Amino acid sequence: MKLYSYHRSSAAYRVRIALNLKNIAHTLVPVNLLKSEQTQTPYTDKQPQGLVPCLETDDGRLLAQSGAILQYIEALYPSPALVPTEAFEAAQVRSMIDVIACDIHPVDNLRVLKYLTQTLNVNEEDKMTWYLHWIVKGFDVLETQIKASPYSLGSKPSLVDLYLIPQVYNALRFKLDMTVYPKIMATYYSCNQLPAFDVAKPENQIDFPK
Repeated sequence: MKLYSYHRSSAAYRVRIALNLKNIAHTLVPVNLLKSEQTQTPYTDKQPQGLVPCLETDDGRLLAQSGAILQYIEALYPSPALVPTEAFEAAQVRSMIDVIACDIHPVDNLRVLKYLTQTLNVNEEDKMTWYLHWIVKGFDVLETQIKASPYSLGSKPSLVDLYLIPQVYNALRFKLDMTVYPKIMATYYSCNQLPAFDVAKPENQIDFPK
């Protein structure tokens, strides 16, 4: 498999974690978002929307959107399981990850922030207020749901952790006060003790600026 990735993309980050946890052989292919490589050929021939990540299977098929990629990986490589088998528990996982995947990440990603500053002329201070506002709205809810024992839902990492850890990484990068989220931070530290999470960190990617 090939994963087209950018080191700081939280969507690519969550897929990198999954590939590592399941010990799936893969190659990372960097796509530089700051140089707009994602909007140029040949990448748009693979992912017409011009976003990362994009997964290329061994037989050359292409799959976009991290949620779809993670669902495909889970179906193909069910062990270790990242989603419970019991229907209601599985739905709870989907509910929690949607707080990040639907309510935080889409309004805080790079193309939205660029639109705010470059098209709507929002200044840097107001852009950062926007960015942190949506993380806080989501984290306030997740803090009440996470178990941190030691991972978000118990003794084993789940899909919730794959979404949560990249979002916490971003929050720390932009200096959000995380002391008000002790369970989220306890989960963050526990996950990052695992090699699968550590290897997936942005600073450990081949395209991270040296």
